[in-house]
Amino acid sequence: MRLYARLIVSLIYKIGIEDWRAEILSSLGAVYYGGLSMKRAMFALALASALLSGTAGAKTLRYANQGDLKSLDPYTLNETTTNAHINNVYEGLVRRDRELKIVPALAERWENPEPTRWRFYLRKGVKFHNGEEFTADDVLFSADRIRQQGSNHTTRIPKDAKFVKVDDYTVDVILGTPNPILLNQWEYWMIVSKKWSEANGSAAPTPPNAQTPSYISLNANGTGPFKIESHQPGVKTVFKPNAAWWDKPSHNLDDVVFTPISSDATRVAALLSGEVDIIEPVPIQDIQRVNSAANTQVLSGPELRTIYLGMDQTRDELLESNVKGKNPFKDKRVREAFYKAIDIETIKTRVMRGLSTPSALMIAPELFVFSKDFVRPKFDPDGAKKLLAEAGYPDGFEVGFDCPNDRYVNDGPICQAIIGMLARVGIKVNGLIQPKAQYFAKVLKPNGFKTSFYLLGWTPNTLDSHNVLYDIIGCRDDEKSARGETNLGGYCNKQVDALADQVLGESDQAKRNQLIKQAFQLAVDDYAYIPLHQQALAWGVSKSLKLTQRADNAVVLNWIVKD
Repeated sequence: MRLYARLIVSLIYKIGIEDWRAEILSSLGAVYYGGLSMKRAMFALALASALLSGTAGAKTLRYANQGDLKSLDPYTLNETTTNAHINNVYEGLVRRDRELKIVPALAERWENPEPTRWRFYLRKGVKFHNGEEFTADDVLFSADRIRQQGSNHTTRIPKDAKFVKVDDYTVDVILGTPNPILLNQWEYWMIVSKKWSEANGSAAPTPPNAQTPSYISLNANGTGPFKIESHQPGVKTVFKPNAAWWDKPSHNLDDVVFTPISSDATRVAALLSGEVDIIEPVPIQDIQRVNSAANTQVLSGPELRTIYLGMDQTRDELLESNVKGKNPFKDKRVREAFYKAIDIETIKTRVMRGLSTPSALMIAPELFVFSKDFVRPKFDPDGAKKLLAEAGYPDGFEVGFDCPNDRYVNDGPICQAIIGMLARVGIKVNGLIQPKAQYFAKVLKPNGFKTSFYLLGWTPNTLDSHNVLYDIIGCRDDEKSARGETNLGGYCNKQVDALADQVLGESDQAKRNQLIKQAFQLAVDDYAYIPLHQQALAWGVSKSLKLTQRADNAVVLNWIVKD
């Protein structure tokens, strides 16, 4: 067996230290799924790793995700996995605990003395990773920076909100209208250093489609429990504990190595070999195999993210279609036809293997009390064909379809299934299924919205319906407003917007729920979107780990203990 190890070591020195794990794991994936001697290959890899590292006693957590951490700028991409990674380094005024409740963070307490004024008392003695003191100046700077063009988080703070420095550790926030869920919106509003950002040419946020990396996209300076020691996009990111963190650590880690592994086979092989300690997600078809292994298990549970389809309802002519001079998706009958052509039960049973919950709304049922009052339209391909004919497309039409293949559980296979289902009613779908970095760069603003038909997932970061009504369903035709930040298709109903504004300011929960129900009903009647399902969480973890799995799918490094 040492011969195998020496061969691997030889390969390592031939290809370079930085790439050896990826190369070997790729080979292991082929070995594993080809039915060859996986046991010998895994042993050789483990031995080679030990021979090279000499760090057997270190508490190193090796974590692999199907997606990459493209940018370290906390305002570049409002996406759960990216937010969760960066939130181990940067912190907000508030954070969520293990039960998803809002608790103090950089603000040790707050008060709401008037409906439109909040006062935050900042935590003293907090330092950024470079040793700078955290003060009110950083809060005011971050409030301005997150609302600048290029930020993908502009909806977190109202455009007209005024931040007033009372003193170095007290900030007043004055709003145009009351906002009872302000704190819920701020979990992932992460505070950056004013001095450090300005000194390194990073006063402005890095857009998601930036072609040239900014300093802050490759380097980090937060206040959180972990520092970034090195960051190589697409290769690996190394986290080190912050010994000067203001709070008491709950972890026992010496370092964390994050590696993006897009291949399902390679990712599973890495976990089973012991080369990584946690992977996310576990492919549905491999859950039983991971659970059957001696040293690994799958942590699963319901997730709050809704996977859905959107359609361009703004342009007079679609970017990617053979229909010229008009936009089929502006016709509600076409949107309804697409909805009814999709067999959600087949997606659940065959693509998701039972690990999804079909949805009638754009929000998880756990987050809205009246979700049970909404029912999905039945799968009806004949009805879909009839609707298309009535809309003037008896032979269907051709349309482009944008989809990620490394962001959601089985996102690529879901899109392939949808392409086939729509083909049966005469719609020729030309799918562009690509890694999330390229996908998000195309569809998100600025310079985004370049899609005719797309798949996306959304977890309301406030865990509240207003987030969906404002960010996803809200009109995006007002440049002065951040409304519709992630409304890629441009659906617009001013009645929904008016109700969403009432929802935001209503403190009576019973009245608020009725307003939310009215708004969702309008969007449902318009076939504004096609909600698909809530996917299930599936983390593959070593049995040597103790960790907390939250329903928002955030991997919190501070809560991980390794035996």
